[in-house]
Amino acid sequence: MAGSGEDANDTAGHRARLRARLLAGGAEALGDHEVVEYLLMTAIPRRDVKPLAKSLIARFGGLSGLFNADPAALASHPGMGETSAAAVKIVALAARRMARAGLQEMPVLSSWQALLDYLTIDMAHLRHERVRVLYLDTKNRLVSDELVSEGTLDEAAIHPRTVVKQALDLGAAGLILVHNHPSGSPEPSRADVQITARIAEAGRLLGIIVLDHVIIGKEGHVSLKARGLI
Repeated sequence: MAGSGEDANDTAGHRARLRARLLAGGAEALGDHEVVEYLLMTAIPRRDVKPLAKSLIARFGGLSGLFNADPAALASHPGMGETSAAAVKIVALAARRMARAGLQEMPVLSSWQALLDYLTIDMAHLRHERVRVLYLDTKNRLVSDELVSEGTLDEAAIHPRTVVKQALDLGAAGLILVHNHPSGSPEPSRADVQITARIAEAGRLLGIIVLDHVIIGKEGHVSLKARGLI
């Protein structure tokens, strides 16, 4: 019994030290596994969660991979469960909303880094392709951020005239295409360039400007506009 009390005291002392470092330090006050550990402490209050935090980081490949992990995969991880999985996912949700709020405060084209931060948080670590269209008004402010498909970027998933018609329905003046490459490399494929050209042509016929097509990957991003491909 004495050993149990000592273990409890050690755990409480460790948590107190983590809390003090978190509150007194800056962005690098805690290591990645300690960030996860502190988060799990709120969901699992009476257990040493350091080994669990380290195993999650190892399995999902870091903080970004963990926060973007499938909820079912998180809940089924040894030592987790739905409550702990929800604690992880609420952080990911808060991060997305903070990034989105930063994007909505000013014209998208003059807050390009905020846009990239938002897209990277949401898409860089997905294991499948996600296609989105950002519709903008005449002042380049975000009107709507729409998920078009979960899958390969081609005309079976995204129809040029449908994309442009939605812009008209929303009263948008322009749009930015966005999708991710699960391979990690954001280099555009021939299909990426071709579908962009078709959407741009459909837009021109109806007065809608395709401002860019951004491809997101773990290794960074590529702007087709910057590459001269639009």
